[in-house]
Amino acid sequence: MTILDKIVAFKKKEVAKIKAEIPVKKLVESPNFKNTPLSLKKSLTDSFSTGIIAEFKRQSPSKGVINDKATILEVTKGYLDANVAAQSILTDTSFFGGTMADLMEARTLNQQKPILRKDFVVDGFQIVEAKAIGADAILLIATCLTAQELKNYGQLATDLGLEVLYEVHTQEDLEKISDLDNKIIGINNRNLKTFEVDLEHSIALANQIPSSAVKVSESGISDPRIITGLKEYGFQGFLIGENFMKTENPGQACQEFISQIR
Repeated sequence: MTILDKIVAFKKKEVAKIKAEIPVKKLVESPNFKNTPLSLKKSLTDSFSTGIIAEFKRQSPSKGVINDKATILEVTKGYLDANVAAQSILTDTSFFGGTMADLMEARTLNQQKPILRKDFVVDGFQIVEAKAIGADAILLIATCLTAQELKNYGQLATDLGLEVLYEVHTQEDLEKISDLDNKIIGINNRNLKTFEVDLEHSIALANQIPSSAVKVSESGISDPRIITGLKEYGFQGFLIGENFMKTENPGQACQEFISQIR
């Protein structure tokens, strides 16, 4: 059983428990549900965009604790000052040390940039929940879902006004997504089964994605020069978390990184 299998199995139990306690009606009535979501796609493709999706991540199964000192509010402020294109917030508690409260807190400060809820979506309930806590976009990981689930969950998100970052790691993952046109496709350079990172992954799969889609490279980006290289392959988005979060001041690290992008 891989780490990913464990996470997904645990997540299914966790969501079933939450669903039994919280009715969907309550989520729909929450104040954030009335918000008009901000567009992740627009933010990434804007001509003045930095393309950086900066992540708040306390820990990970492969690295253990990355940063348990920085607060969500100070990091959010730092990321906004750095002029990120969007913010990604991990809301998984058991494996990544995040919470839904983190995203809700960030939303109080961040009214101008899209927020991606980063979690392992295994049920449509989590998509309704994402809107209720103030997210603008959700992550759907192709490795964890069937082609039908990707289609259904993607449609539900769209119906709620949320955008979707479809995450792939292999050609097989890419083939599960019914129509790549105009979608946001994230290529994860980290193999979720072994947690090894290989940047060649982004480049190898990039050619299989139509130019109408927005390409995002995820994981393992630690040098501004890598971004310059990835842009040549049509990438417009770059999801970076650990590189900023492992420092004492993630916001400042983000600002310094962005200032070096050419």
